[in-house]
Amino acid sequence: MHTLRRYLPILDWGRTYNRSALSNDLVAAVIVTIMLIPQSLAYALLAGLPPEAGIYASIAPIVLYAIFGTSRALAVGPVAVVSLLTASAIGQVAEQGTAGYAVAALTLAFLSGGFLMLLGVLRLGFLANFLSHPVIAGFITASGILIATSQLKHILGVSAHGHTLPEMLTSLFAHLGDTNWITVLIGVSAAGFLFWVRGNLKPLLKRLGTGPVLTDFLAKGGPVVAVVATTVAVWGFGLAEQGVKIVGDVPQSLPPLTLPGLSSDLVGALMVPAILISIIGFVESVSVAQTLAAKKRQRIDPDQELIGLGAANLGAAFSGGFPVTGGFSRSVVNYDAGAETPAAGIYTAIGLAIAAVALTPLVYFLPNATLAATIIVAVLTLVDFSILKKTWDYSRADFSAVAATILLTLGLGVEVGVAAGVAISVLLHLYKTSRPHVAEVGLVPGTQHFRNIHRHEVETCPSVVTLRVDESLYFVNARFLEDLVQSHVTEGCAIKHVVLMFSAVNEVDYSALESLEAINARLRDMGVGLHLSEVKGPVMDRLKRSHLIQDLNGEVFLSQFEAWQKVGHPKLHHVAE
Repeated sequence: MHTLRRYLPILDWGRTYNRSALSNDLVAAVIVTIMLIPQSLAYALLAGLPPEAGIYASIAPIVLYAIFGTSRALAVGPVAVVSLLTASAIGQVAEQGTAGYAVAALTLAFLSGGFLMLLGVLRLGFLANFLSHPVIAGFITASGILIATSQLKHILGVSAHGHTLPEMLTSLFAHLGDTNWITVLIGVSAAGFLFWVRGNLKPLLKRLGTGPVLTDFLAKGGPVVAVVATTVAVWGFGLAEQGVKIVGDVPQSLPPLTLPGLSSDLVGALMVPAILISIIGFVESVSVAQTLAAKKRQRIDPDQELIGLGAANLGAAFSGGFPVTGGFSRSVVNYDAGAETPAAGIYTAIGLAIAAVALTPLVYFLPNATLAATIIVAVLTLVDFSILKKTWDYSRADFSAVAATILLTLGLGVEVGVAAGVAISVLLHLYKTSRPHVAEVGLVPGTQHFRNIHRHEVETCPSVVTLRVDESLYFVNARFLEDLVQSHVTEGCAIKHVVLMFSAVNEVDYSALESLEAINARLRDMGVGLHLSEVKGPVMDRLKRSHLIQDLNGEVFLSQFEAWQKVGHPKLHHVAE
């Protein structure tokens, strides 16, 4: 039963579900549903799909995540970055507006879901750690700029294309002469109103004495007001006949049963984008889920989250949707509205299903410019150029990674940006660990502690050099240690003993073992003893399985102080530089 609850978390929280939780979840569901209706339509527009696809992608996936996911506040559905990645990926294999384009979206969701499920079953959630936070921040910032720029064509009422910033800007400038100024008025007004709502409506309502629940409800309903007002204006003044592009007919139905295309050519073309979408979606989702869980001293299981998100994407593939993940804005709204369990997501799905059946005729005259304004206002909060200054001040290597990710994403597209982000994260890790921090240490007078000779006033011995290795040793940095030891033990020097202090070494791989053996042989030939101190148990267990310990041209000491007593003769007082 425990194993079953692990893979079906609904059996865990469902056992303690009560009336209080039901009430809180229902309130949260109403607020999130109101927010999701225009948002879902907008993200379908961003992905290049019919508006109903956004609603479909917000029904079955939410229910499936509630069954398999571990976060009690995460709201799953279409999000801006994943929608942009979707448009970029399937735009390479099918023309927008065709049946093949919709099938490609289903296939992308299917492949992404299958990949996430596989990672979850194999418990490989740790792979997300290979994307550093600065690189993710850079990618999301660049994506926010691309998303906002891609929506300007709907604000201007022109036709434009492109997947990179230069392509989009070039295309927009080429079509400026076709601008529809009525559309511009609608789009700019909607965007201005939404920006005002985001920053000023809640404080205004609080000053007027509105209750906290009603205040949150009205503040989150800003996009709905914009949708209603602009839809009524287009309908009332017949603006569609004056060139204002509208949503048009939206099927009045529940999500249909759909099948992804599984031809080898299509799967081959979408496999890499599906993996990239899965990684980015998982990282974003887990970050949000962990943040919200920590606020209530709850925990999530990253490996089970993979299964939950995988199930959600498979649900989207078979119900007319496209790739989904946990969204930051809707999850925060869900949390702030008082959601206590994933059941809030199930109630949200029911609300969206009702909207799909009963309310879709009402959005016939909804202008695309309003949906574009909704997207622009939402994604501009993702743009954070302060990460450049922060990383510049803290670490130039991290700054280079962020800047490269931003430039590559803007200049070459989101897929290249994601791939570059992953590659840069891994290369940055390899670079940092290829030159591990190794300090020459000496004894702090009157203690048994050893510290860096360049930072502290310590005692050293002219015949002994002690090097504290502050990194695990593996193939990338093994040669570095060889060269470092060699630089300390030069021909004709007074060094008779080299002590490698391994207190911070958690791993020694085979390449590093060979380097240690080479160091040992070289020092033996020079008549210099090689000693190890403070070697951790697991590391020693592995070293004992080799010939290093029995061939060691010295001893292994339990502590560095013991090594000092045995081979060191503190005669020289070293003052910090």
